[in-house]
Amino acid sequence: MITDEERKLQHQKDLERLKQFRPIDDTFMRSLFRECLPLAELVLRIIIGKQDLTLLSCETQADMKRVTGARTICLDAYATDSTGKKYDIEMQRADGGADPHRARYHSSILDVANLDKGQEFTELPDTYVIFITEKDYYKKGNPVYQVQNMNLTLNEPFNDGAHILYVNGAYRGDSDIGKLMHDFNCADANDMYFELLAERTRYYKEDPKGVEEMCKIMEELRDESYTKGYTNGEFKTTVKYYKRGTISIEQAAADVGMTVGEFEKKMNALYN
Repeated sequence: MITDEERKLQHQKDLERLKQFRPIDDTFMRSLFRECLPLAELVLRIIIGKQDLTLLSCETQADMKRVTGARTICLDAYATDSTGKKYDIEMQRADGGADPHRARYHSSILDVANLDKGQEFTELPDTYVIFITEKDYYKKGNPVYQVQNMNLTLNEPFNDGAHILYVNGAYRGDSDIGKLMHDFNCADANDMYFELLAERTRYYKEDPKGVEEMCKIMEELRDESYTKGYTNGEFKTTVKYYKRGTISIEQAAADVGMTVGEFEKKMNALYN
Protein backbone atom coordinates (compact mmCIF):
# COMPACT_ATOMS: atom_id res chain seq x y z
CA MET A 1 0.00 0.00 0.00
CA ILE A 2 1.51 3.32 -1.05
CA THR A 3 1.73 5.95 1.68
CA ASP A 4 0.72 9.60 1.38
CA GLU A 5 4.38 10.59 1.63
CA GLU A 6 5.33 8.24 -1.19
CA ARG A 7 2.47 9.56 -3.30
CA LYS A 8 3.61 13.16 -2.74
CA LEU A 9 7.16 12.22 -3.72
CA GLN A 10 5.92 10.50 -6.86
CA HIS A 11 3.84 13.57 -7.72
CA GLN A 12 6.96 15.75 -7.54
CA LYS A 13 8.75 13.31 -9.83
CA ASP A 14 5.81 13.49 -12.27
CA LEU A 15 6.05 17.30 -12.31
CA GLU A 16 9.74 17.05 -13.17
CA ARG A 17 9.02 14.51 -15.91
CA LEU A 18 6.32 16.78 -17.29
CA LYS A 19 8.82 19.62 -17.74
CA GLN A 20 10.94 17.39 -19.97
CA PHE A 21 8.08 15.99 -22.07
CA ARG A 22 8.15 16.72 -25.80
CA PRO A 23 5.45 16.06 -28.41
CA ILE A 24 7.53 13.13 -29.72
CA ASP A 25 7.02 11.39 -26.35
CA ASP A 26 3.95 9.26 -26.98
CA THR A 27 2.31 9.82 -23.57
CA PHE A 28 2.48 13.58 -24.08
CA MET A 29 1.48 13.42 -27.75
CA ARG A 30 -1.68 11.50 -26.91
CA SER A 31 -2.68 14.30 -24.55
CA LEU A 32 -1.89 16.99 -27.11
CA PHE A 33 -4.09 15.27 -29.71
CA ARG A 34 -6.92 14.44 -27.32
CA GLU A 35 -10.03 16.42 -28.25
CA CYS A 36 -7.96 18.64 -30.55
CA LEU A 37 -8.86 17.68 -34.12
CA PRO A 38 -7.18 20.80 -35.60
CA LEU A 39 -3.77 19.72 -34.28
CA ALA A 40 -4.03 16.19 -35.71
CA GLU A 41 -5.23 17.75 -38.96
CA LEU A 42 -2.26 20.14 -39.06
CA VAL A 43 0.23 17.32 -38.51
CA LEU A 44 -1.32 15.08 -41.16
CA ARG A 45 -1.55 17.87 -43.72
CA ILE A 46 2.18 18.48 -43.38
CA ILE A 47 3.22 14.81 -43.37
CA ILE A 48 0.89 13.64 -46.16
CA GLY A 49 1.44 16.84 -48.15
CA LYS A 50 -2.25 17.50 -48.70
CA GLN A 51 -3.33 20.92 -47.49
CA ASP A 52 -7.05 20.32 -48.00
CA LEU A 53 -7.08 17.16 -45.86
CA THR A 54 -10.01 17.37 -43.44
CA LEU A 55 -10.41 15.07 -40.46
CA LEU A 56 -13.75 13.86 -39.17
CA SER A 57 -12.40 12.17 -36.05
CA CYS A 58 -9.23 11.42 -34.12
CA GLU A 59 -9.12 8.95 -31.24
CA THR A 60 -6.12 8.49 -28.97
CA GLN A 61 -5.15 5.15 -27.39
CA ALA A 62 -7.50 3.25 -29.68
CA ASP A 63 -7.64 -0.47 -28.89
CA MET A 64 -7.69 -2.25 -32.27
CA LYS A 65 -7.88 -5.94 -31.33
CA ARG A 66 -10.62 -7.77 -33.27
CA VAL A 67 -9.25 -11.32 -33.56
CA THR A 68 -9.41 -13.66 -30.57
CA GLY A 69 -5.95 -14.60 -29.41
CA ALA A 70 -4.20 -11.98 -31.55
CA ARG A 71 -1.80 -9.49 -30.01
CA THR A 72 -3.55 -6.29 -28.98
CA ILE A 73 -2.18 -2.94 -30.13
CA CYS A 74 -3.15 0.45 -28.79
CA LEU A 75 -2.77 3.16 -31.41
CA ASP A 76 -1.30 6.49 -30.33
CA ALA A 77 -3.71 8.34 -32.62
CA TYR A 78 -6.32 6.89 -35.00
CA ALA A 79 -7.95 9.32 -37.42
CA THR A 80 -10.48 9.29 -40.24
CA ASP A 81 -10.64 11.96 -42.95
CA SER A 82 -13.59 13.24 -44.98
CA THR A 83 -12.94 10.72 -47.78
CA GLY A 84 -12.89 7.74 -45.40
CA LYS A 85 -9.12 7.23 -45.34
CA LYS A 86 -7.72 5.93 -42.04
CA TYR A 87 -4.56 7.15 -40.32
CA ASP A 88 -2.52 5.56 -37.54
CA ILE A 89 0.05 8.02 -36.10
CA GLU A 90 2.70 6.41 -33.91
CA MET A 91 5.54 8.02 -31.98
CA GLN A 92 8.49 5.63 -32.11
CA ARG A 93 11.46 7.07 -30.24
CA ALA A 94 13.50 3.85 -30.33
CA ASP A 95 14.52 2.14 -33.59
CA GLY A 96 13.34 -1.22 -32.26
CA GLY A 97 9.78 0.05 -32.05
CA ALA A 98 9.87 1.03 -35.74
CA ASP A 99 10.76 -2.41 -37.08
CA PRO A 100 9.06 -2.96 -40.49
CA HIS A 101 7.28 -6.03 -39.13
CA ARG A 102 5.58 -3.82 -36.57
CA ALA A 103 4.48 -1.42 -39.31
CA ARG A 104 3.14 -4.39 -41.28
CA TYR A 105 1.15 -5.56 -38.24
CA HIS A 106 -0.32 -2.11 -37.67
CA SER A 107 -1.35 -1.98 -41.33
CA SER A 108 -3.01 -5.40 -41.10
CA ILE A 109 -4.88 -4.41 -37.93
CA LEU A 110 -6.30 -1.34 -39.70
CA ASP A 111 -7.56 -3.62 -42.47
CA VAL A 112 -9.23 -6.07 -40.06
CA ALA A 113 -10.81 -3.19 -38.14
CA ASN A 114 -12.33 -1.64 -41.25
CA LEU A 115 -14.01 -4.49 -43.10
CA ASP A 116 -17.10 -6.12 -41.66
CA LYS A 117 -18.87 -9.34 -42.52
CA GLY A 118 -20.65 -9.06 -45.86
CA GLN A 119 -18.57 -6.18 -47.18
CA GLU A 120 -16.63 -6.44 -50.43
CA PHE A 121 -12.83 -6.35 -50.27
CA THR A 122 -12.93 -3.34 -52.57
CA GLU A 123 -14.62 -1.44 -49.73
CA LEU A 124 -11.42 -1.44 -47.69
CA PRO A 125 -10.44 2.19 -47.13
CA ASP A 126 -6.98 3.50 -47.94
CA THR A 127 -4.83 3.32 -44.81
CA TYR A 128 -1.75 5.21 -43.67
CA VAL A 129 0.51 3.90 -40.91
CA ILE A 130 2.80 6.75 -39.90
CA PHE A 131 5.83 6.13 -37.71
CA ILE A 132 7.42 9.34 -36.45
CA THR A 133 10.87 8.26 -35.28
CA GLU A 134 13.20 10.31 -33.08
CA LYS A 135 16.19 9.42 -35.27
CA ASP A 136 16.53 8.93 -39.02
CA TYR A 137 15.51 5.24 -39.21
CA TYR A 138 16.84 4.77 -42.75
CA LYS A 139 19.81 7.13 -42.27
CA LYS A 140 19.49 8.74 -45.72
CA GLY A 141 18.59 12.26 -44.65
CA ASN A 142 15.09 12.29 -46.16
CA PRO A 143 12.27 13.97 -44.22
CA VAL A 144 9.74 11.23 -45.07
CA TYR A 145 10.17 7.69 -46.40
CA GLN A 146 7.08 6.43 -48.22
CA VAL A 147 6.49 2.68 -48.41
CA GLN A 148 3.86 0.85 -50.44
CA ASN A 149 3.45 -2.53 -52.11
CA MET A 150 4.76 -3.07 -55.62
CA ASN A 151 4.15 -5.54 -58.46
CA LEU A 152 7.82 -6.37 -58.90
CA THR A 153 7.36 -8.15 -62.23
CA LEU A 154 5.69 -5.16 -63.83
CA ASN A 155 7.54 -2.59 -61.70
CA GLU A 156 4.24 -0.90 -60.98
CA PRO A 157 2.42 0.05 -57.76
CA PHE A 158 0.17 -2.70 -56.44
CA ASN A 159 -2.55 -0.12 -55.70
CA ASP A 160 -3.95 -1.93 -52.68
CA GLY A 161 -4.46 1.33 -50.80
CA ALA A 162 -2.01 0.49 -47.99
CA HIS A 163 0.63 3.10 -47.18
CA ILE A 164 3.41 3.18 -44.59
CA LEU A 165 5.37 6.34 -43.87
CA TYR A 166 8.48 6.77 -41.76
CA VAL A 167 8.92 10.39 -40.69
CA ASN A 168 12.47 11.40 -39.80
CA GLY A 169 12.22 13.15 -36.43
CA ALA A 170 15.82 14.34 -36.76
CA TYR A 171 15.11 16.27 -39.98
CA ARG A 172 15.56 20.04 -39.69
CA GLY A 173 15.19 21.36 -43.24
CA ASP A 174 13.70 24.80 -43.92
CA SER A 175 10.22 23.47 -44.66
CA ASP A 176 7.01 22.76 -42.79
CA ILE A 177 8.07 19.17 -42.12
CA GLY A 178 11.46 20.36 -40.85
CA LYS A 179 9.82 22.92 -38.58
CA LEU A 180 7.29 20.37 -37.36
CA MET A 181 10.01 17.89 -36.43
CA HIS A 182 11.86 20.69 -34.66
CA ASP A 183 8.72 21.40 -32.64
CA PHE A 184 8.16 17.72 -31.88
CA ASN A 185 11.54 17.68 -30.16
CA CYS A 186 10.96 20.85 -28.10
CA ALA A 187 10.26 20.73 -24.39
CA ASP A 188 9.66 24.51 -24.28
CA ALA A 189 6.60 25.87 -26.07
CA ASN A 190 8.37 29.20 -26.59
CA ASP A 191 10.83 27.52 -28.95
CA MET A 192 8.14 26.14 -31.27
CA TYR A 193 7.23 27.38 -34.75
CA PHE A 194 3.60 26.23 -34.85
CA GLU A 195 1.41 28.23 -32.48
CA LEU A 196 -1.29 25.57 -32.17
CA LEU A 197 1.26 23.01 -30.99
CA ALA A 198 2.84 25.58 -28.67
CA GLU A 199 -0.57 26.50 -27.25
CA ARG A 200 -1.40 22.87 -26.45
CA THR A 201 2.04 22.35 -24.91
CA ARG A 202 1.63 25.41 -22.68
CA TYR A 203 -1.76 24.17 -21.52
CA TYR A 204 -0.40 20.83 -20.29
CA LYS A 205 2.80 22.27 -18.84
CA GLU A 206 1.74 25.65 -17.44
CA ASP A 207 -2.03 25.80 -16.96
CA PRO A 208 -2.94 24.33 -13.54
CA LYS A 209 -5.84 22.39 -15.02
CA GLY A 210 -3.68 20.94 -17.80
CA VAL A 211 -0.87 20.06 -15.38
CA GLU A 212 -3.37 18.27 -13.16
CA GLU A 213 -4.69 16.32 -16.15
CA MET A 214 -1.20 15.22 -17.17
CA CYS A 215 -0.24 14.18 -13.64
CA LYS A 216 -3.44 12.15 -13.37
CA ILE A 217 -2.66 10.44 -16.70
CA MET A 218 0.86 9.54 -15.54
CA GLU A 219 -0.49 8.20 -12.26
CA GLU A 220 -3.16 6.13 -14.03
CA LEU A 221 -0.61 4.69 -16.45
CA ARG A 222 1.66 3.76 -13.58
CA ASP A 223 -1.15 2.18 -11.54
CA GLU A 224 -2.48 0.33 -14.58
CA SER A 225 0.93 -1.04 -15.48
CA TYR A 226 1.44 -2.46 -11.98
CA THR A 227 -2.06 -3.93 -11.84
CA LYS A 228 -2.10 -5.41 -15.33
CA GLY A 229 1.47 -6.58 -15.18
CA TYR A 230 0.88 -9.00 -12.32
CA THR A 231 -2.63 -10.14 -13.29
CA ASN A 232 -2.48 -10.91 -17.01
CA GLY A 233 1.19 -11.25 -17.82
CA GLU A 234 1.38 -8.19 -20.06
CA PHE A 235 4.49 -6.96 -18.31
CA LYS A 236 6.19 -10.34 -18.68
CA THR A 237 5.29 -10.40 -22.37
CA THR A 238 6.85 -6.97 -22.83
CA VAL A 239 10.00 -8.13 -21.04
CA LYS A 240 10.14 -11.13 -23.36
CA TYR A 241 10.08 -8.89 -26.44
CA TYR A 242 12.73 -6.65 -24.91
CA LYS A 243 15.05 -9.57 -24.09
CA ARG A 244 14.64 -10.92 -27.61
CA GLY A 245 15.80 -7.56 -28.96
CA THR A 246 12.47 -6.96 -30.72
CA ILE A 247 11.96 -3.66 -28.92
CA SER A 248 14.28 -1.32 -27.04
CA ILE A 249 14.06 -0.79 -23.29
CA GLU A 250 12.68 2.72 -23.97
CA GLN A 251 9.85 1.29 -26.06
CA ALA A 252 9.22 -1.53 -23.56
CA ALA A 253 8.91 0.99 -20.72
CA ALA A 254 6.60 3.20 -22.78
CA ASP A 255 4.40 0.22 -23.71
CA VAL A 256 3.61 -0.43 -20.04
CA GLY A 257 3.42 3.24 -19.01
CA MET A 258 6.68 3.39 -17.06
CA THR A 259 9.92 5.26 -17.07
CA VAL A 260 13.01 3.23 -18.03
CA GLY A 261 14.09 3.23 -14.38
CA GLU A 262 10.71 1.94 -13.19
CA PHE A 263 10.72 -0.73 -15.88
CA GLU A 264 14.22 -1.95 -14.93
CA LYS A 265 13.33 -2.00 -11.23
CA LYS A 266 10.21 -4.09 -11.78
CA MET A 267 11.99 -6.42 -14.24
CA ASN A 268 14.82 -7.01 -11.80
CA ALA A 269 12.38 -7.68 -8.98
CA LEU A 270 10.64 -10.34 -11.07
CA TYR A 271 13.63 -12.09 -12.59
CA ASN A 272 16.57 -11.60 -10.20
